[in-house]
Amino acid sequence: MISTAEAPSMSVDREFTFTTRDFARVRTLIYDRAGISLHDGKQAMVYSRLSRRLRDTGYSSFESYLQWLEQSPNQPEWQEFVNCLTTNLTSFFREEHHFHMLTEWLKARGSKPTRIWCCAASTGEEPYSLAMTVAETLGLHAPVKILCSDIDTNVLTTASRGVYDASSRGLSPQRLRSHFLKGKGAHEGSIRIKPELARFIEFRPFNLMQASWQLGEPFDVVFCRNVMIYFDGPTQRKVLEHIHAVMKPGGMLYVGHSENFTESRDLFLLRGKTVYDRV
Repeated sequence: MISTAEAPSMSVDREFTFTTRDFARVRTLIYDRAGISLHDGKQAMVYSRLSRRLRDTGYSSFESYLQWLEQSPNQPEWQEFVNCLTTNLTSFFREEHHFHMLTEWLKARGSKPTRIWCCAASTGEEPYSLAMTVAETLGLHAPVKILCSDIDTNVLTTASRGVYDASSRGLSPQRLRSHFLKGKGAHEGSIRIKPELARFIEFRPFNLMQASWQLGEPFDVVFCRNVMIYFDGPTQRKVLEHIHAVMKPGGMLYVGHSENFTESRDLFLLRGKTVYDRV
């Protein structure tokens, strides 16, 4: 621990005092709650995002706000704290080679019932990309269920609505016609996922740090892309062990372009570019 004298404000021009001690407390709290490791370069981001919570909750300092959280581990504000500090960067058919691989796998699998888990659903572009891939490969009545989860409840609300800007990246004109309804009047410029496509998907809040993973039958496919980059090594290993436990042998794990788990060969073996087989 450091004394107050050793914990100066990070900027004298800010609305709220934000000391190095405050930042250290935030780092500890978000790591314990969500497994996210914040490096020193995230100080400005933390201040910007959490200062909104101080305004909304009426606290005049980070010290009093963080003390309130620490003393009340089950209160709803914890969800807002986590929502503020998670990063959501996504688009339709991001890392497109994954969807080509999934298409070939689905063709080979045919009419067998299939469970897919998208464990970082964000605002929904990835889940609906999965659903479009299923519909285009096997049809709208395919026996496929897609569970889509995220720790951030705000982005899940957006995802479940299924409404996007008509100029969203990653959508071809053909897919816009096939899978979306175009907004009219006050909603012109917006698009909405068609209900028959949304029926593949179930949205659910889920924290990868929670001890119990009650997710139903084992999964054939898991998309866990650009999630592990926010975790340190021990946390990555723990999450991989949990994912391994909820997958079927031979199931496929899709990860982000900068993620590599070759040191966990006892759990997953590299099959192709950022795609692993569950051992």
